[in-house]
Amino acid sequence: MAKKSVASLQTGSKRLSKAIKMVKSPKTGAYMFVESIMAPDLVNDFLKK
Repeated sequence: MAKKSVASLQTGSKRLSKAIKMVKSPKTGAYMFVESIMAPDLVNDFLKK
């Protein structure tokens, strides 16, 4: 399943990357995952936030 979604992100003229990071909720203390699809040059900025 993951290979299929990654392959679909690379079709066409644009290359896109899917970034997933784990964020701790300040209210409950539980961890949750935040996903975003973006250009490869913006991935580092997304992960630093």
